[in-house]
Amino acid sequence: MTIDGGGTAADGLAIKVKTENWQEHARITAGGLRELVDRIGGADDRFLVVQRIPDVPDVFVQVWHERGSGEYQLEHREGRDRFFGTVLTDRERVAEAMTGWARRADGWDSGIDWTPLDHEPPADVPELPDAVREQVEERVRELLACGYDDRARLTEAAEDYLVDGDDRPVSPAQARRLVDRLWTERLAEQETWEGTTDPERLTRAFTALQAAGITARENFTCCRTCGIGEIGGESADGDRGFVFFHSQCTEGAAAGHGLMLLYGGFDGSAATTTSVGREVVAALVAEGLSTQWDEDPSKAITVTPLDWRKRLVG
Repeated sequence: MTIDGGGTAADGLAIKVKTENWQEHARITAGGLRELVDRIGGADDRFLVVQRIPDVPDVFVQVWHERGSGEYQLEHREGRDRFFGTVLTDRERVAEAMTGWARRADGWDSGIDWTPLDHEPPADVPELPDAVREQVEERVRELLACGYDDRARLTEAAEDYLVDGDDRPVSPAQARRLVDRLWTERLAEQETWEGTTDPERLTRAFTALQAAGITARENFTCCRTCGIGEIGGESADGDRGFVFFHSQCTEGAAAGHGLMLLYGGFDGSAATTTSVGREVVAALVAEGLSTQWDEDPSKAITVTPLDWRKRLVG
């Protein structure tokens, strides 16, 4: 279960917090993180694991506390070979340290007596045959370019991509190692991007449409049929129409073919659908995007030209 961290994008921390009771808090504020530290200790709610957004392999901070013990076991990892831990009794200091880590503040870890922790050596993972590796890499790169999957989903996709009956040529460990390597390469690539990207402009337009009573969803379902069938379940009270694009549309955009948007009115009328289409186009243009649409309610809106550089956020 994912829970909004509260606050705005400006004051939220670029982190995702996972709890023992399966909650996830994305872009939580510093105050929200402090509240979680204050909360933990009860049954099935004794730890927090904090990852960066976007996630970086083998980089995290975590804390364990059992109510009544008075101790907080705080640990952080900064790569495969850098794993440290400490025990603190001041929960305010714990929250302060974790917030500093989240903000990448200089000296966030100073004044704490850290001890190097033992860690398992990397598993001996067999290399994939070149033919298999090249096919799986190509597919993972396509999904990375789409930009909506996290490392866990990409690993599952890599493992399953070439499955044929009982033949599974890629093991979970091989998939994880391949994905982590390509994920890290993509993170380095996106560090070179400057300014606002077209997918970010698209998100801003969809956010505005959502606030204006149009259900707007990115990378929604696998195809047009599923999207049309399920979009009504996403609507809020008072929403008069919808716009979305499905995963096949996303792949088309990532491949440089522009982005097809599907839209309509919840009352099913051509007049409402046309009205919704006009609002969608206006929102996109307001964010600096170009569209192709002749106001025919039976035709999709295409966002083109489009430079699809979607930053990873998983």
